[in-house]
Amino acid sequence: MLSCIRSAALLGIDAYAVDVEVDISSGLPAFSTVGLPHGAVKEGRERVSAALANAGFEFPLRRITVNLAPADIRKDGSAFDLPIALGILIASGQVPGDPLVRTLVVGEVGLEGDLRPVRGALSMARAARSAGCAGLLVPEDNLPEASVVTGLEVRGARTLQQVCDHLTGTAMLAATQSDLARLMAERAEDSVDFAEVRGQASAKRALEVAAAGGHNILPLRCRDPDLRCSG
Repeated sequence: MLSCIRSAALLGIDAYAVDVEVDISSGLPAFSTVGLPHGAVKEGRERVSAALANAGFEFPLRRITVNLAPADIRKDGSAFDLPIALGILIASGQVPGDPLVRTLVVGEVGLEGDLRPVRGALSMARAARSAGCAGLLVPEDNLPEASVVTGLEVRGARTLQQVCDHLTGTAMLAATQSDLARLMAERAEDSVDFAEVRGQASAKRALEVAAAGGHNILPLRCRDPDLRCSG
């Protein structure tokens, strides 16, 4: 059987929609991922298979093929774990797929079936809205970031079991919407720290001296390789 889950991948700081197609067919047990998967995407098959088994679901001992479309763009990251896991469950008939129509799904899956946050949730939420999706399903830790995007029903879950309970109607996940104005008001004035910047010691020193003395600072063409400024 075949299932298709809408997901997203990062390309720089932006995100684009990806169709995660899962096909389960007869043959010797195998699990292959195509569509230019790289790094964590390839490793996802090990996390998904362990998560399904440890969460009490049946992992099909058949030939499983996962296609990430468009297939001509390199995919990286762990955000495809959850859509792949759900695609397998839907294609094997263990959960219904109708509730995920027009819903974009991202999330990393732990070996016990817990959901872990992914990078770029805000960009993925914007990509979901641009792709015409009505909903977004993310790990619970990504809710504050993803739910600031309006025009989407953003839902979060802590475990794979919670997502499956939502699909079967056993326990529905509530949609969340963050108040962007309140989040910005709560941000501390000293929340930005130069200690988070790697390298650029000369540039940081110049900014610190300017701030301490109340001086202006203007980027100029420089010969210091640490500054890496072009003018």
